[in-house]
Amino acid sequence: MRNARIPSKDVAVVCGVSRAAIHQRIQRMIDLKVITGSGYHVNPKVLGYATCTYIGVKLEKGSMYKDVVPELQKIPEVVECHFTTGPYTMLIKLYARDNQHLMELLNDKIQMIHGVVATETLISLDQSMNREIPIHFDE
Repeated sequence: MRNARIPSKDVAVVCGVSRAAIHQRIQRMIDLKVITGSGYHVNPKVLGYATCTYIGVKLEKGSMYKDVVPELQKIPEVVECHFTTGPYTMLIKLYARDNQHLMELLNDKIQMIHGVVATETLISLDQSMNREIPIHFDE
């Protein structure tokens, strides 16, 4: 999980099994949808997006969620969207270049979406953890 580019033969040596066994286990996890993809992680800060923000979004009606999501997908800075319980209908994560850019995204884009009645913005000061759920094998 820490390095998807590591060769199967190197994983096999560490695990004490054959390269074919590693390949089969990885393929099985893909087939079971335990692994849903592989790729590169982009560092937003290096690209000039210094502000990570979580925004609680209240909608006029919860059922408007299906109409609001396509509008949020048009905003490239929005990287996550969750339909939630609690005080917000939705929780979104976005990256902005700075506070001015964040204000423009909020005022000119997100709050202009039909059905959005209120937002609450939480700026992340630092990311302390970022990890996947560990996979344990009982073999």
